[in-house]
Amino acid sequence: MAHDHAHHDHKGHEHGDHHHDHDHGEHGHDHGHSHRHGHHDHGHSHGGHGHSHAPKDFGRAFAIGIVLNFGFVLAETAAGLMSHSLALLADAGHNLSDVLSLLLAWGATVLAKRAPSAQRTYGMRKATILASLTNAVLLLVAVGVIASESVRRLMEPVSVATLPVAITAAIGVVINTATALMFMRGHDDLNVRGAFLHMASDAAVSLAVVAGAVLMMLTGGLGWLDPVLSLLISVVIILGTWGLLRDSVDMALDAAPRGIDVAAVRRWLGEQPGVTDVHDLHIWAMSTTETALTVHLTRPANDDGDAFLHATCETLAKRFGIVHCTLQVETGDGSDCHLTRAEAI
Repeated sequence: MAHDHAHHDHKGHEHGDHHHDHDHGEHGHDHGHSHRHGHHDHGHSHGGHGHSHAPKDFGRAFAIGIVLNFGFVLAETAAGLMSHSLALLADAGHNLSDVLSLLLAWGATVLAKRAPSAQRTYGMRKATILASLTNAVLLLVAVGVIASESVRRLMEPVSVATLPVAITAAIGVVINTATALMFMRGHDDLNVRGAFLHMASDAAVSLAVVAGAVLMMLTGGLGWLDPVLSLLISVVIILGTWGLLRDSVDMALDAAPRGIDVAAVRRWLGEQPGVTDVHDLHIWAMSTTETALTVHLTRPANDDGDAFLHATCETLAKRFGIVHCTLQVETGDGSDCHLTRAEAI
């Protein structure tokens, strides 16, 4: 069995030390790897399509957000106990979950930058996906706590010192809005988007607490307003978090990332010069910012093997945003490959 491995990067050097574990019997084929990376996690630079796909460096944003929010959790808890405000205490619990979520997201971005090892050949990029999934679950749990507390307060109204509540919650609005703004430019990274959603939802919850406290001060009543607002905000947060949870679960299950049309990729590959069949196509997320692809291409002539591999992977990166491609070229008719069946994995 003849194997032709080509690993391409900006410097134009090629490596012949890659091995693949597919077994296809005794038929002859060229087995080519051409990887186009847009990240810079390795010891040398890989060129992709002009911009980095590594998780952006949000270390400073995470550090500032964690310090500010943890400090506010302590202050809000103290204010809630002194003013007998269950709304402030519930909001403090929500803020604490966000501090934990920021720690998770930050840790994941750090782990994603670690170089691959002999055991973890993809490095720890998947940590960003696991963190975004945990983030979504934590946010839903926090919403559940807020909603249950709101229902309880509707049934058992509590008299609260509204001025301390309004001032403390207003400080929370400022802190959470400022933190959310630090993550605004990272919406192409699901992990960072999760951090942004946490901070934005916290700001919304704090704003509702302010509004409720001010109205209660002005009217001298309306004790039911605060829990009702909290319930409405809980619904908004759930609607906003559902997409994050769905995308995170899909990525954790190695589904093709949203925005990539698998049928279009398959069709485009089948239209390449000399390709007569496309099978065993897999597209999945290596991290919240990097997409990988493996595929078998039947190409009987294949007299320009390396050039074909490099050109195909270059276009997959530029056109579809798939930066890590592994192409296996088979020069027979493809009938003897045990992965030609549509149900094969």
